[in-house]
Amino acid sequence: MPPAVFITGGAKRIGAAFARAFGNAGWHVIIHYHRSEIAARTLAQSLPSAEVISCDLADSASAVAMIDELARRLEDWRVLINSASVFIPDDATEIDPAINLQAMQINARAPVMMAQSYLRSARAKGGRRVINITDQKLENPNPDFFSYTMSKHALAAAIPMLAMGATKPDDRIYGLAPGAILASHDQSDEETEVSHRLNLLQHRTNASELADAALFLAEGRILSGETLFIDSGQHLLSQPRDVIYLAREQVTGP
Repeated sequence: MPPAVFITGGAKRIGAAFARAFGNAGWHVIIHYHRSEIAARTLAQSLPSAEVISCDLADSASAVAMIDELARRLEDWRVLINSASVFIPDDATEIDPAINLQAMQINARAPVMMAQSYLRSARAKGGRRVINITDQKLENPNPDFFSYTMSKHALAAAIPMLAMGATKPDDRIYGLAPGAILASHDQSDEETEVSHRLNLLQHRTNASELADAALFLAEGRILSGETLFIDSGQHLLSQPRDVIYLAREQVTGP
């Protein structure tokens, strides 16, 4: 069997872009899903070597058990990509406890616990790779989507700690930080086009660019604990609001 990659949230959106890129590059792709079974199975059937697995990442014990089971049966599991996340609007004036709990669990706690389980027990030839999908908001924060951004900062903080304390010499722990790539929530096509060019290059970053970066990180060529920003320079700006709202103001007015 070819080397394996496991992708959380791999049935749709950016996760599906990762699955297609790794599958077409000759990897065995394990596509995690929660509710998107049809999309996951359809995608798996389109790849040379793939399977699907279901788990609710809100249940930490189930998420860890899923990793442990995969580690027992996969002989060459080289990459874990923590891509699944929730992106729910809230702001800095008052935390919504339910939104915050869900964001911290799905976006931070579950990925870290899965990474820890993977690093304890997974077998791989030539070292193991954990790629945590964060966000350009790490360097360019704004108060919108407050709990989401808080959770991505928590996940980012875990990357160097895992790299220092939970790895073998040939393992690598990475962050991959995208900017605006796909339409979000109720964005119109016009708003999406504007929002995705609110970066230094005024370039619409494609999901394929993020997938190419993940394939590069899978080779482990750079120092463990590093984060790559794939956002056409968006993280180098200082934007007062999320680009969803900045674009809406340009398209429809304040």
